Amino acid sequence: MRLAAFTDYGLRVMMRLAGEPEGTLTTGEIAREFQISYHHLTKVVQDLVRGGFVQTRQGAGGGIAFARPPESITLGEVVRYLERQHALVECFAANGGKCLLTPACRLKGKFYEAQNAFFAALDETTIAECVYSGAETRET
Repeated sequence: MRLAAFTDYGLRVMMRLAGEPEGTLTTGEIAREFQISYHHLTKVVQDLVRGGFVQTRQGAGGGIAFARPPESITLGEVVRYLERQHALVECFAANGGKCLLTPACRLKGKFYEAQNAFFAALDETTIAECVYSGAETRET
């Protein structure tokens, strides 16, 4: 399973915020830290706001903060939300896709099982368990 860059960036935002549970971070700070386009990250943050995961505050001391405790947000919930427009395979698309194999395909059931297993595994971990505090040294 391959996640869209949009989802990857959303998870990075959530993990980084988990490292600042009492504070806020700005989109600019996170964009610089992860070397992501500010404009692209702004769209990601807006989608996380719409999903009810984070909230934004304007003015001095403003920024991005959790809308709910990170202990109550699972990786599966976030990935399902951010990947909602990306079907694993064409026949999983909301409109059913245009796959000519659909009537006799023997893969769809297996892909469905694999997708369910993937999300079940992600549902076992919360964002709080994936804290990234920033500027951590990488092991070599």
